[in-house]
Order: sequence, then structure tokens, then C-alpha cells
Amino acid sequence: MGPRACLLGLLALFVAGKCSYSPEPDQQWTLPPGWVSLGRADPEEELSLTFALRQQNLERLSELVQAVSDPGSSRYVGGLHRFPPTSTLRQRPEPQVPGTVGLHLGVTPSVIRERYNLTAQDVGSGTTNNSQACAQFLEQYFHESDLAEFMRLFGGNFAHQASVARVVGQQGRGQAGIEASLDVEYLMSAGANISTWVYSSPGRHESQEPFLQWLLLLSNESALPHVHTVSYGDDEDSLSSAYIQRVNTELMKAAARGLTLLFASGDSGAGCWSVSGRHRFRPSFPASSPYVTTVGGTSFRNPFRVTDEVVDYISGGGFSNVFPRPSYQEEAVAQYLSSSPHLPPSSYFNASGRAYPDVAALSDGYWVVSNHVPIPWVSGTSASTPVFGGLLSLINEHRILRGLPPLGFLNPRLYQQHGEGLFDVTRGCHESCLNEEVEGQGFCSGPGWDPVTGWGTPNFPALLKTLINP
Repeated sequence: MGPRACLLGLLALFVAGKCSYSPEPDQQWTLPPGWVSLGRADPEEELSLTFALRQQNLERLSELVQAVSDPGSSRYVGGLHRFPPTSTLRQRPEPQVPGTVGLHLGVTPSVIRERYNLTAQDVGSGTTNNSQACAQFLEQYFHESDLAEFMRLFGGNFAHQASVARVVGQQGRGQAGIEASLDVEYLMSAGANISTWVYSSPGRHESQEPFLQWLLLLSNESALPHVHTVSYGDDEDSLSSAYIQRVNTELMKAAARGLTLLFASGDSGAGCWSVSGRHRFRPSFPASSPYVTTVGGTSFRNPFRVTDEVVDYISGGGFSNVFPRPSYQEEAVAQYLSSSPHLPPSSYFNASGRAYPDVAALSDGYWVVSNHVPIPWVSGTSASTPVFGGLLSLINEHRILRGLPPLGFLNPRLYQQHGEGLFDVTRGCHESCLNEEVEGQGFCSGPGWDPVTGWGTPNFPALLKTLINP
């Protein structure tokens, strides 16, 4: 009998009540740091269990991801699963350079399009099988009526879709969540006129987002959107080692399949926690996974004008305490560590860890419609992530129309091209521990890649030119 059959048989015995487990009277349970035992669960309480087999050949899978995602590799295809294009090539017009710097009273789709140099023609054609998706967790739900009202208010100057093509999972009733509303509205206005799915995963794992539940759902589907954006994350140290490694394995599988997964870098700067009485920065996961593209945040230099960008002080970033630095970012990170004049003390971070974010976009002062009410000044990398994802979907549209595969896992290409097609953000630092040693300052931005804004923010025509080639 194979391991899967054994597992199913054991589960059947538990469900039938013919098998149970009771610890010895003197057996001691070890709780994770920060957890408190609340006693035995009520016999009538329903529990959701996930049974997973130990994953094998992970080194080979990692090598495969690098091979199929690296444009310099003879095996580069952007991923293993591809769907044929159904349309013909469409030429993009030359962008119009605005004559004046625009005033604004908060970030809207028009402000995004002006800053990142999109024209009215930079929308989906509606004739390809291109698609994009976002995920909602923690009982956050969007409302179709809010999306329609958002597009009525802010989508008048570009072609768009005012409804989601498909909801996968349980879409709850009741009040809409600002997080879920923000994600859908800005993914669909940045990636305008492109079919959009929403993955809804209610419930909790270790009191937090059930990322594994969502990823297993993706693994069990053959036809998926090409770009997925996720505006949720947890502190690395808040998750068990087994869980974080299994989630990372599923992210690796998604990268091997050619999915572009974007995660928000977080809204706590470098973060801060105390380890054995000493302060350290606190990285976020899945932002710290080597197999996702992580998006940081920026603000306008002048908050009421469409200007160049500076660091948004909340923009998450830093170095993983779990995952080593991947080879694709070795040169960029080493350059930053050797040249930055404002590095924090080395005891605060793991300089050999996976460094993030990879890119950034505006994260400050958005307008959102939620529960029929336009709400101003919504901020966070939860905003920058769907914006960047939507622009990648537009680039995928051009690639599909040329008969090319979608972008797939972006990071190897992004680092090889040294951020070409992005506005470099070189001013500002993000927040961290409020103590005398670092005085609330984490890492600072600088020329090239940095652990606050990555390679920078999108200049759409230049980024399209960089990524349209095979």
C-alpha cells in the first residue's frame, strides 16, 4: 500500500471513530514561542485538517525553476504550462509626454496612468485568453456593486471591465472589506480590460492566512490566470518551520509552472522584534520567498502633484531569516551592502538571506470604493502590489499577441536586466525599531537595487520594451 493510500486509510479510521490518539499522562507538549495553551478543544468543535505528504526532489525543482525562468538559459520558456494565443499583433502608440505636472487630491487610476506613462490604448484587447487574479483572505470580501461604482467614478478615460470574470472559493456576504475592495479595483484599473479572477479563502491557519489552502487549489487546476497578486503576509517568526517551508515549496511549483506571483512587502518597514533581549529587524513571509516578486511602496515627492517618487516610510523590506539569498540577486545585493552609506548595524539583519522587495509602486493616498462609499487616503503596499500586477498583465497581453509565452517567474530576468524599464527611487528610508541604536530608521534607498524599493517603480513604455522580447 502506497503512502497516499495509508494516509487516506488512517483518516477514514479517525472519521469513523475507530482510531484515536491519547498522549501519555506525563507527556509534555512543546508550544511555539509566543503561543499559550487554552486547554482541550470542545468535543463538538469542528476542526479543518490538511494532510500533506512530504515533498521530494526539491533541489531538482529549484534548478528547474531557474532554467525555465532565466532568459539566458537554453531551456527558458517562462514556465512549463502555456496556453496558445488566439489573436494577432497590436501596435502600441507612442506615449504622450504631459506638458505639465498634474495636481491631484489622492491617487486614482488616472494618477497611476499619468505617473507610469500609460496611454488610453494601454488596455487589454478583449480578444486573448489573457487573465489575472488576486486573492482575498481573513474574511475580507469585495462587492461587485463597489467595483462598478469605482469604475463609474474613476474609469471614464480608459476601456475597462466593471465586473469580475470568476470567483473561486467562498464569497462571503455582509460588509465589504477595504483590503479586498482595494485589491480588485486597482488590479482591474491598472490591468484594464483584462479578465480578472478572485480567489477567496476563508478561515485561518495558525490564526493567520491559509496560504497553503490557496496554493493547493492553484496546484490542482490546469488552466490559471497568468498573474496573481496577494496583499497579505505574516512575520516569518510567527509561522511554524514546517508550514513556511511547505508554503515555499508550493510557491516554487507555481514558479515552475510559469505563474507570476506578486506579494506585498508589508507596511512595517524593516519591522522590529526582541530576540534574547536584543532588537532585530523582522522580515515578512511570503514576501521573503525566493519564488515570488515582492512589491514595496513609494510616495510622491510632493503629495499633491504627480512628481517623481520617494520612499514610503512604511514600505516593507529587508533580509529573510529563513531563506538564503538566491543566485539571481547575488550581484545586486552584494553591491548594495558594499556601497550603501547608511547600513544598520549588522546584528539587526541576516545579510546572507533572501533580500526583498524586488520592485515598488505608489502606496500612499489611494481612493477606494467600499460599501458604496468613496474612501480617500487608503495606503499600504496592498495598493502598490495590484498596480504592478496589472501592468505586468498588460505586458503579457502584448507578448501573447506576438505569439510569445507570458512572463512567468519574473525575478531572474528582472535582476539580469538590472531594473531596466523602472524609475530608480533613490531618496528616503523606511521605519524600524524605536530605540537609541537605530532611532526608528531601517534601510535607505540608493542607486540601483535596495531593500526598500527594489529596482524601482514602473515606467510602462520602457518596461514594455524591455520585457516584450523573448
